[in-house]
Amino acid sequence: MVTERTLSSGLAYLDYNATAPMRPEAREATLASMQTVGNASSTHRSGRDAAQRVDEARRQVADLLNCSPGEIIFTSGATEANNLALRAAHSAGGTVITSTVEHPAVLEAAKSLTTTAPDALRLLAVNEEGLVDLDGLHAALSAGDVAIVSLMAANNETGVLADLAPLAEAAHEAGALFHTDATQMVGRLPIDLAEVDVDLLSLSAHKFGGPQGVGALFVRRGISLPYHPLILGGGQERGWRAGTLNVAGITGAGAAAAAAHRGLAEEIARVTRLRDLLESALVEQLGDCRINGALDYRLPGVTSITFHGAPADAVLTAMPDVAASEGSACSSGAPSPSHVLLAMGRSREEADSTVRFSLGYASTRADVDQAIASTIRAVRQVRATLAIPI
Repeated sequence: MVTERTLSSGLAYLDYNATAPMRPEAREATLASMQTVGNASSTHRSGRDAAQRVDEARRQVADLLNCSPGEIIFTSGATEANNLALRAAHSAGGTVITSTVEHPAVLEAAKSLTTTAPDALRLLAVNEEGLVDLDGLHAALSAGDVAIVSLMAANNETGVLADLAPLAEAAHEAGALFHTDATQMVGRLPIDLAEVDVDLLSLSAHKFGGPQGVGALFVRRGISLPYHPLILGGGQERGWRAGTLNVAGITGAGAAAAAAHRGLAEEIARVTRLRDLLESALVEQLGDCRINGALDYRLPGVTSITFHGAPADAVLTAMPDVAASEGSACSSGAPSPSHVLLAMGRSREEADSTVRFSLGYASTRADVDQAIASTIRAVRQVRATLAIPI
């Protein structure tokens, strides 16, 4: 277990779904790479050394996913990978199927691709637990001419998981490609791409302890998909993404992937215990709470809790010693409530009173104890201020 304090003193950091602190292994690898000179596309010794670092990182990421290194395309992050996957799959037209609870990186990309033909975008509903209905997917596929189905592996707000195998099978039976935004799952739960037949998968290194600004797109070898790059230029990454490779960031991503792979089983068990401790204490001591999402089918370190009668922005302001979130960090500050919670049937008031806590590899019992005490104090304070019975 990592014990090194990587965050501000006195802060209980429970916002891993926004970004995880860099793992020591990733920081060391990134800094070491930054101290060397070399463009990975150059043929001299320095260039070859840089290329070897990239090759090693590609292997480390592939090992985490159990795929071939040649199936990994490095990007600036999952947002770019999502856009790249959808753009390539939709390059010849057709329908895009996704869900109402996807990350904006998928939803906005899908809307943009189908601007001139809005009927070519089909959004699948979810139930109150945040799960996509397989029958609903079959119905959407039955209309035909589907280019791609894109469904996230784990929801960024609730942690709810998707059963990828039957979803991918349904897409393939209809002649469509299947993509998953696995940003929140990779490095937190096992994913075996030799067993799960997805065609495309997106990830971001900073979610599992790598540096920000680097991610990857898995493209299964042999699928019928002409690359359609977002960035044109020198043809790096086999033509999928032009531009000088971010060797330092990629090296850090690889080191983080290797570290996550080594300690995954222990991390899952430990983080689940901490999450359950946090949840049970808050529900027992505060009352009038609701945990959102499928309780038995979610990420080990994520809990989305609605504190009825206590707006989340006020609660978070009242506990500055805890880093948590109202929802997705990518949409925080927006005036509208969580589209994920609304899609799950929550009211606007409930969505506005929901806090997401997300734990990870470096979370400790001390972090959780501090978060419990601070959250209880903050919620009681806000409820009292608003004259809500405690």
